[in-house]
Amino acid sequence: MIPQLNKYDLNFPHANDANEDGIVAWGGDLNPSRLLKAYTNGIFPWYSKDDPIIWWSPNPRLIMELDDFKLSKSLKKSIKKFTYKFDSDFEEIITRCGTKDRKDQNGSWIQKDIIEAYTELHGMGIVHCIGSYQDNKLVGGLYGVIVGKIFCGESMFADVNDASKSAYAVLIYHLKEWGYDFIDCQVPTNHLKSLGAKEVSRDYFLTRLNKSNTEKIEHFWKIDNSLIR
Repeated sequence: MIPQLNKYDLNFPHANDANEDGIVAWGGDLNPSRLLKAYTNGIFPWYSKDDPIIWWSPNPRLIMELDDFKLSKSLKKSIKKFTYKFDSDFEEIITRCGTKDRKDQNGSWIQKDIIEAYTELHGMGIVHCIGSYQDNKLVGGLYGVIVGKIFCGESMFADVNDASKSAYAVLIYHLKEWGYDFIDCQVPTNHLKSLGAKEVSRDYFLTRLNKSNTEKIEHFWKIDNSLIR
């Protein structure tokens, strides 16, 4: 039986207690303290509209080692087509991530309560985003949660070809420069695997996560154009 979280207790079952589908628990709420507790323990929320909150820690887990990112020649050219900003237009980016039609996906898990919760975390400096712009118009982007030296990627969108992949590449350039460890891609997808992400066991992921949790990187989330090449 999947345990239900107590609204007044922020503790989670251990991630390794997840069922075979990767579900750790259900219920609770999306207050900042609970969300931060979840991410620091390798757990994240993912659920459909009108369903209770479901908390996951999949096995295998997908991660992107920063040095493993595959930059194709075509993507390298695409990067130069855009300008980029960190932490601008966050609400628009997360909302667009939620409304973008996706192949083989009926609807989005990014509902109003998710937008409100992650916008609050953004205001606290825990969630960050990067946007791609053409003629000062937002055309793509992504956002994620910072846990120690890990960027936990949540979602991305693109209205123009390669707009989100270019933002992802620029993010990786900066994360490497700032000393981050890796990107948590959460659930395995062929798209992210094609960019260099790899599947690892939950135990391996949790070991890396616990090690990275002990360090916090201090820096400004500001685009360094010298890193965009």
